Amino acid sequence: MATREIISTGNELSAIAGVDAGCEFFGGYPLTPSSEIMHVISDLLPAQDGACIQMEDEIGAICAVIGAGMAGVRTMTGTSGPGMSLKAENLGLAQMAEVPLVCVNVMRGGPSTGLPTRVSQGDVKQASNPSHGDYRSITLCAGNLSECYTEVVRAFNIADRFMQPVIVLTDETIGHMHGKAILPTLEEVKAGIVPRKTFDGPAEEYFPYECGPTEPATLNPMFKGYRYHYTGLHHDKNGFPTEEIETCRKLIQRLEDKVMAHQDELELNEEFMLDDFTGAEDEVLIIAYGSVSLAAKEAIRDLRKDGIKAGLFRPITLWPSPAKRIKELTDKTKNVLVVELNIRQYTDEIERASGRLDIEGLYKVNGRAIAPHEIIAKVKEVF
Repeated sequence: MATREIISTGNELSAIAGVDAGCEFFGGYPLTPSSEIMHVISDLLPAQDGACIQMEDEIGAICAVIGAGMAGVRTMTGTSGPGMSLKAENLGLAQMAEVPLVCVNVMRGGPSTGLPTRVSQGDVKQASNPSHGDYRSITLCAGNLSECYTEVVRAFNIADRFMQPVIVLTDETIGHMHGKAILPTLEEVKAGIVPRKTFDGPAEEYFPYECGPTEPATLNPMFKGYRYHYTGLHHDKNGFPTEEIETCRKLIQRLEDKVMAHQDELELNEEFMLDDFTGAEDEVLIIAYGSVSLAAKEAIRDLRKDGIKAGLFRPITLWPSPAKRIKELTDKTKNVLVVELNIRQYTDEIERASGRLDIEGLYKVNGRAIAPHEIIAKVKEVF
C-alpha cells in the first residue's frame, strides 16, 4: 500500500486530516493546547474553497459547526476540556437532531482551568456522555502522530454514516509532539470518503426521521429543495416536536441502537505482543490508550528483556467500549495493569467489562507524562 511521510505535530496533522477528508467548514475558538488545529486549518481551508471562523467563544463555535452540518457540508471543531464543557449542551442538540460533525479534543489537566499547558487524559468519561440524555457517544482516541491524521479521517466517515457528532481524543503530549508520521496517500483518503445518505424522491415522500430501528436519519442538505424541521425536542418523522408516547420512545431507543447494533463497524483496537500469550500465571496484560501507550510499548520491550512476558491492549475506539474483547483478554490473563493519566476513568470500564475487582492501576494527575520506567517499576511491584 502506498504511503506518504510528513514531519509535523499531532495538532497540525489533525487539521490536515480534516481538509483531506473533505471538511469545508471549521468553527473554533483558540484554547490551549488545541489552538494550532485552528491556526493551521485557517490557512488550509480557504485554499480549498472552505471557510474557517473564530467565534466569540466555544459555544458559538459549536453552534456554527452544527449550522454548517445542517447545510450538508463536512464540518469540524477543535478544543480542550473546558471547551468541551461549554459545547456540551449543543453536542446534545446535534445528537438529537442527528447532525454529523467532528470534534477534536486535545486533553489537558482539569477540572476547570486545571493545568492548561500540561498533559492529561481527564476527559475520557466526559467523552462517553458529553451531554445529558440518552444516546450513544462515539469517541476515538489517537495513540501516535499518524493516528492524529487517520482517526480524524475515520471520524468524518463515521459521523456521516451514523449522523451524529464524533469525538477524537488526543492530548497535549501527542498534540505538540513533533516527528515523522506515516500516512495513507491523499488518493486513498479521497477514495475512502463515504458521503452521507440522501433522499432523491418526491418531496412529499421525504420523512427525514422515518428510518429503521437501528438506522440513522436521512437528512438532505438544507436549501436543496426538501423542507423539514430541526429541533432539540423529541420529534416525529418530519422533525416537528411531539410528546406522543410511542414516537418518543422509538426515537430515543433508536439513538442508542443505531450505534450499538453496528458496533462491529466502529470497534478498533491494537494488540501489541499478545500473540504468544497462553494464559500462564506470570503473563502481564497492560491496558493503555492515547500517548500513554507509547510509553507502555517501550516498557513492554524492556520487561521482556528482563524475562517478564508483558503485552499491550490499546483501545482506539474508546466509546462504545470494546467490552467483549476486554472480557476475553482479562478472562485468560491473571495480571492486569491499567495505565492512565487520570484517576481510574477507563479502569472503571475495564472492571465493568471484565467483572473483576483485582485490576491494578498506575495513575498520574500532575500534568506530567508517565515514563516507561514507572510502568516497569509498577509491574515489578504488584506482580
